[in-house]
Amino acid sequence: MTVDRPTIAPVPGTPPCEPPVLDPAAGWMVTRHADVRAVLTDPAYRVPVAEPGPPGTLAWLRGTVSRFSAPDRHPARRAVAVAALAGLDPDELCTAAARLTGDVLDGAGDRLDVMAALARRVPLRVLAARLGLADPDAAAPAVAAVAGAYHLGAGPAAVRRADRAVAALLAMTPPAPPEVRANRIGLLVQACDATAGLIGAAARHALTLPAGVPTVDLLVEVLRLEPPVRGTRRVTAGPARLAGRDVAPGSAVLLRFDAANRDPAVFPDPDDVRPGRPGAALTFGVGPRDCPGQRHALALAAGVVDVLRHRCRPVPGPVAPEPHALLRVPTRFEVRPR
Repeated sequence: MTVDRPTIAPVPGTPPCEPPVLDPAAGWMVTRHADVRAVLTDPAYRVPVAEPGPPGTLAWLRGTVSRFSAPDRHPARRAVAVAALAGLDPDELCTAAARLTGDVLDGAGDRLDVMAALARRVPLRVLAARLGLADPDAAAPAVAAVAGAYHLGAGPAAVRRADRAVAALLAMTPPAPPEVRANRIGLLVQACDATAGLIGAAARHALTLPAGVPTVDLLVEVLRLEPPVRGTRRVTAGPARLAGRDVAPGSAVLLRFDAANRDPAVFPDPDDVRPGRPGAALTFGVGPRDCPGQRHALALAAGVVDVLRHRCRPVPGPVAPEPHALLRVPTRFEVRPR
């Protein structure tokens, strides 16, 4: 008997899942699940390191967080973030996010933009409060300003806004050594676009899918099919191997999670929505640099999306993503509270 399952097609720009491809100008593109996983766990492939900058600036933050740290400094800086998260109960985060989402819906009119009112505010407000920031409401827009210039390529105006926002966030952060304060702020920045993108995608699909699927299971499947972080970059520190081929030192490598998460060798019928299916999506990474806050991010997103599933219906219309090469975050997604 044929079973009709809902599907989510690849978003525009998702590359095919195929053996690694070398572009002489841009470097290697890696799209198969096994190849992406191999690079993420091979110490020959390293995260591009951010150079330090003047204290209290965006460059200082990038140069101090674990995300952009060299291998010799990464473990200690990551431990700071892990310690900060260890005191946070994911169930409590979910409950707090659901409560705040309900409060926003209670005061909404007949239409509400999920991205502006919820996805970009609720997770950051909840997380900032539990990380001890003095003004969680003011922290959310400041974190968004930093996130807008966090990756290389931001223009001078965005960097200046981010510099001011870093200074504001430091003023809100409890006293601690500089690396501790930086990595607490880094947790918020890492959560900003990724969690907002997950909420936007999950809400858009969840409001049209069967209601019986548990929200967390749905989120995990949306992370596979429409990851908010579509890829990440590495560079070879020395001679390396990739799918049986030699890779020269200093080679740029782009790992595409969006393609690897649809690898039919790991996920049969990869476009089908099958919450609870076997196989691990790579969106949170693997190895020593995987996301330390994945349980917390899922909990925050689940708190928001679960309330939306029970209290809202979607407003028909196209949903456009923000312009970014490796992030997918809806600009706007409207619902009608009920």
